[in-house]
Amino acid sequence: MSSESELPAAADALPEQLDHAGSVALVGRPNVGKSSLLNRLVGVPLSIVTPKVQTTRRRLAGIVERPAAQLVLVDTPGLLPAAASALDRQMMRAAQSALADCDLVLLVVEAGRFTPADERAARVAGAARRPLFVALNKIDRLADKRRLLPYIAECIAPLHAAAVYPVSALNGDGIAELEAGLIAALPPGPALYPPGQIADRNWQFIAAETVREALMLRLHQEVPYRLAVTIERWKERPGLTSIDAAIFVAKESLKGIVIGRGGEVLKQAGSRARAKLEKLLGRHVMLRLWVRVRRDWIDDAKAVAELGAGDCA
Repeated sequence: MSSESELPAAADALPEQLDHAGSVALVGRPNVGKSSLLNRLVGVPLSIVTPKVQTTRRRLAGIVERPAAQLVLVDTPGLLPAAASALDRQMMRAAQSALADCDLVLLVVEAGRFTPADERAARVAGAARRPLFVALNKIDRLADKRRLLPYIAECIAPLHAAAVYPVSALNGDGIAELEAGLIAALPPGPALYPPGQIADRNWQFIAAETVREALMLRLHQEVPYRLAVTIERWKERPGLTSIDAAIFVAKESLKGIVIGRGGEVLKQAGSRARAKLEKLLGRHVMLRLWVRVRRDWIDDAKAVAELGAGDCA
């Protein structure tokens, strides 16, 4: 992809050897707040967030830089009990790839809840044979904080985690302690990414995901899960970025739903995505969207790969 859409990196070099440098895989069942947690730690809304499951499809690393330390947080798709489609299987490979490559594993659960899906996620996290940390997210929703102690004793203590951190990705409670604990557990070594870089993906990836986020927030039922977005054109001009994005649906009947009556749905989603991208890029954005049909793409491994809907990169 063009260097014009690369995420910025500072020119100053990092020391050849840092006190702490490495990667942490964020794992858990769908909708526990892994993406929100990554965004809070990095300080930028890199990973898209919606109330719907399967929002995160593709592996994304956010980079936290501190004096003599670099913490790379790898967001992964929510772990599913079964992988029925080609897209599901590719998403699970993305999660497993992150676990295989990481230095630490951060299991994210919802404070006060521990479901069979959390148990499955904990088994997957433990099988990685990496130091395990646990983030009890959404403590802001827990009216009686006294419930945490018996919950930890019954559900979390059997996991034999190195440390447990009650946090809120929403309001930032406990985030500084979590960050400090993860950094302290990382080994010394060279930086994984250049100084100032905030993600392992470029702006084209983030733009495609931002469009998909806007559509998922606007659409309902099965439609959001049958969408893929690719960037077909990216052009930089003084003060303006022009972006052409194609939205792929799995069947003809979904095309009209995504466009909406009089183009209303597409216009609303495009406006939301454009506003977010302008904040991220710090410049004006011209965003044009098209909807195309690629039949049954979620069940076609080749189509999943070509549309970049579940890659492991």
